[in-house]
Amino acid sequence: MTDPVQTELDELELDALTELVNLGVSRAATNLRDMVGQQVLLSVPTVALMSRERAIEVLGEREPKRLIAVHQVFEGDITGRALLIFPEIKSLELVRAVTGSDLPLEDIIELEQEALTETGNVVLNGCLATIANLLHRRLKISLPELLRGEGPEFFDLAPPPERGDVVIFIYINFVVKKHDVSGYIAMLMDMPSLSALKGLLRDFIHRATGDGAPDGDIRA
Repeated sequence: MTDPVQTELDELELDALTELVNLGVSRAATNLRDMVGQQVLLSVPTVALMSRERAIEVLGEREPKRLIAVHQVFEGDITGRALLIFPEIKSLELVRAVTGSDLPLEDIIELEQEALTETGNVVLNGCLATIANLLHRRLKISLPELLRGEGPEFFDLAPPPERGDVVIFIYINFVVKKHDVSGYIAMLMDMPSLSALKGLLRDFIHRATGDGAPDGDIRA
C-alpha cells in the first residue's frame, strides 16, 4: 500500500529528488575514495518518501537485528536530521574496508568508532552539501554522532519528533576494496521542511527545463 506521505511530492518532484540524491551520493563516493585511496562504489537503487512510522516498519522488516548509525543535524531552508544506517554486524567489515584489510582485528576494533564516524561524516556531508548546492541553498551541518540500537530509537531522538514528520528513505550499497556492505540514508524532516523542499524542487525542475521560475517559489 502506498504511504500517504508519498503524495506530498508528485512524480516529477520525486524524480528530481532522486536525481539530486544520486548526484549527492556520487559526490560522497568521490570524497570517500579520496579518504581511503581506493575505488569506492556507492549505488542508490531506491529513494522513497514515507512517514516516520512507516520508515520504522521498513527498517524493522529488513534489518531485525541491532543497527549502527552516524547521525547529523542539518539546518537551513530545510531542517532535519540525517542518518547513515547499517547492520551492527557489518560495522567491522566496513571499518576494515576503509582502513585496510591487512590490519589485525584488535586494531580494527580500536579504530571502529573513529572510522565509522568519519565515514558517515564524509557520506552525509557529501550528499547533503551537493543537494543543497544544486538547490541553490546552504545548510549548516552538525558534527557527526555515532549511535547503536534498533530502528525506532534512531527515529525518536531528542528533541521529540513532531507529529507528521516525514522520512526520505534511501537504500544504498557500498563496495569498497571488494567489501560489499548495504545500508541506508534516512533524512527526517517535519512538514514545513517538506513543503519548503517541494518548492525548492520546483525551482530546480524549472531551471533544468529552462522554463524560468514559477510563481510562489521560495526565496532566501
